[in-house]
Amino acid sequence: MNKNVLLIGTSLIIVVALISAVAMFQTEPTSQSKNPSVGALSDNLNDNLNDNLNDNLNDNLNDTLSIVERANAPTKGPLDAKVMIVEFFDPACETCQVFYPFVNNLIEQYPGQVKVMMRYAPLHQGSDQVVRLLEAAHLQGQFWPAVEILFANQQRWTRHHVAQPQSALELLANLPLDSEKFMRDVNGDSVGDIIKQDITDGKALKVRATPQFFVNGKPLVSFGYQQLTQLVEEAIDEAY
Repeated sequence: MNKNVLLIGTSLIIVVALISAVAMFQTEPTSQSKNPSVGALSDNLNDNLNDNLNDNLNDNLNDTLSIVERANAPTKGPLDAKVMIVEFFDPACETCQVFYPFVNNLIEQYPGQVKVMMRYAPLHQGSDQVVRLLEAAHLQGQFWPAVEILFANQQRWTRHHVAQPQSALELLANLPLDSEKFMRDVNGDSVGDIIKQDITDGKALKVRATPQFFVNGKPLVSFGYQQLTQLVEEAIDEAY
């Protein structure tokens, strides 16, 4: 009898203890509700990180754009086009010659939306003198006719990937140029400074081969016409 009473009493104590524990658990707030600012703080940190990342990406892109594009460089296409293809090229480069009509086609394929800027990267021997010819022609509004002549006749003024500036000069003889001004510009400091700037910017952008393309400041990482077209289409989607 005493044992039964003791057992019942003990059981009652355990039950009461369990009920109290459950009640305390239900009324005790969780760690998140105890400090509701933790979740908000995490969201704020994520927002700040994303904002900082976006700001850094935009800053980097702006820094890149500042050296990718050059004022007064030869440019083709509508002035108000929002997508700029910048090509660092070497007139003695066979791949540049092959890609030239493809790049022109992008202007026609996306009318009013795309323009092209050409910058000099004279990596072949002798090309540093040939790009002087092109820039001097550009000063008289004849860059595009000049570069088309040189590309169309590339085999006539290159030998084993070495440029022959005198042969290139002879090919440009029929352009409507003030010949005296043209030769002064070819040998002048102003043209030389422009070429130096393009070479310096090319090195900063890690241009080690030609052609190297940038679309609204973004480099073409995987080389190819389809890849370039895709990069242009992505830029159009972002800009329009």
